[in-house]
Amino acid sequence: MSTIAGYRFGHVLVDDRELTSDVIVLPTRVIENWWRREGHELAWVDLEDVADELPSRLVVGTGADQRMRPDPDVLGRLQERGVEVECLPTDRAVARFAELDPAETAAALHLTC
Repeated sequence: MSTIAGYRFGHVLVDDRELTSDVIVLPTRVIENWWRREGHELAWVDLEDVADELPSRLVVGTGADQRMRPDPDVLGRLQERGVEVECLPTDRAVARFAELDPAETAAALHLTC
């Protein structure tokens, strides 16, 4: 299972590696350089490649200034799949991920604004 620690604007430590691009952390793998269709939106297309791998909880880091906004359709689709979603500023999302069971939790983190 992966660990996430040490977030600061534009940087996060995942498994003791400093990453500088948005990232998805799943229980079984890490997707570096995660790009969304629109930089400050979270649409279904942005998660559909990993949707079947999502565990029961997804923590979304919406950026330092919370500029990334999840489309309500995404939240609804995830809920229908039994995935509980928490959307938090990225610093709080990293802290929240650390409190949860990494086998049952994924994170999608926007590292900048």
